[in-house]
Amino acid sequence: MGVEIERKFLVAGTGWKQGAGRSLSQGYLSQTDGVTVRVRIDETRGFLTIKGPTLGIRRAEFEYEIPVADAQDLLQLCRPQRIEKRRYEVMHEGQRWEIDEFLGENLGLVVAEIELPAEDTPISRPEWLGPEVSDDPRYRNSNLVTCPYKNWVTTKPTTSHP
Repeated sequence: MGVEIERKFLVAGTGWKQGAGRSLSQGYLSQTDGVTVRVRIDETRGFLTIKGPTLGIRRAEFEYEIPVADAQDLLQLCRPQRIEKRRYEVMHEGQRWEIDEFLGENLGLVVAEIELPAEDTPISRPEWLGPEVSDDPRYRNSNLVTCPYKNWVTTKPTTSHP
């Protein structure tokens, strides 16, 4: 079984921003009982991803590359809301961080994620890394579709954006 072990953090400052990043567009075909079925276009590649319920920072994940034309058609079957973002990859002390700078309904939100081989893998914290939000379901992309960042009623954490 495919497993994703991921920690998620808010981002402070702009020291992380390197290069132009790449555009991602994604939608959700299904969200039931913690299981999500996502379709994503990453520049010129399409993906279909099934993720299981989150248990701590671990969950089942199965991802398959599909023709981009199929991904475009599948996006039309998704809810009207989509996640639009720019993704940057930053290496820090041998670890690869993915920083998502959200656009559209989630503009102003910047989140860093790191995938780990084990839950107890130590991480080296870059200077731009803010508070951890791995346990906060609001920051899951599947939840940002239904409750975008711009609509949050509570005080929004400080994040950086251009």
